[in-house]
Amino acid sequence: MTREPSPDAGPPTRAADLRLAGEWLARHDLAGARPTPLLASRLVVRRQARLAAHVILGVLIIASALASVAFLGPQPQHPLQLPALTVVVAGLLLAQSLLDWWVRRVDQRAGATLSRRAAHLIQPGWRAVLGRPYAVFTVATFAGAMALTGSALAVPDPTVRRPAVVLLIGMLGATAIFALQLRHLLRHPVVAEDEESLTADVIMRVEDARVLATPNVQWSLPMVLLFGTAPGWWSAASVAYLLLGLVAFIALNTRTPSSATVARQAMSNR
Repeated sequence: MTREPSPDAGPPTRAADLRLAGEWLARHDLAGARPTPLLASRLVVRRQARLAAHVILGVLIIASALASVAFLGPQPQHPLQLPALTVVVAGLLLAQSLLDWWVRRVDQRAGATLSRRAAHLIQPGWRAVLGRPYAVFTVATFAGAMALTGSALAVPDPTVRRPAVVLLIGMLGATAIFALQLRHLLRHPVVAEDEESLTADVIMRVEDARVLATPNVQWSLPMVLLFGTAPGWWSAASVAYLLLGLVAFIALNTRTPSSATVARQAMSNR
């Protein structure tokens, strides 16, 4: 990544963005590579997209909590809450799709400015990007959250079953958003001009996949919607689910190789 940008590469990159790109390279054992406007602009877009994705999930949690408030009494006060929540989930899915499209569009424009492409480009699969340990953890987390949802739906008390329906809609929405983001990570084209920028591209994918595997919604929604109103055994199960998930997540982050190591392994297997 030592090539100077071409004159038509777009607006000049801010010095602060280049400095942050240099720090990012140093953190990932690529200190010998010089930060380029291409890398700096991609990192900026990536940070903005990650923030927007967190906002989308936050809106999902808040909307689910508001919909659940209507079911705290013995009779539902707002029968349109569930259709409204479904519309909100559909809107969030659309927002996530547009966000992924925007990132792909920016990458395509960045790739169009390259005078050359790295030889032997790779399109890393889920084993390289997410990894088997994170994939197992993600599936187990979703399965545990859905098991909690199903057990709440089986409770005959309407004050538990109604929020459980809200929880089910929220969990299905979170699952669909996760699937959209993972599909984007696996399928959007690689943008690289040499071996170093190709390594950086894979590192960014691995980092994004690990952030995506953080089960914020799966841990938050059951506690927000049902904790305190569900039976004691359900509350105990939800706390156990949360604590076991935290222990597994901490162990996963401390024992798995770094994103830079995973990227180099993927590069060596080309």
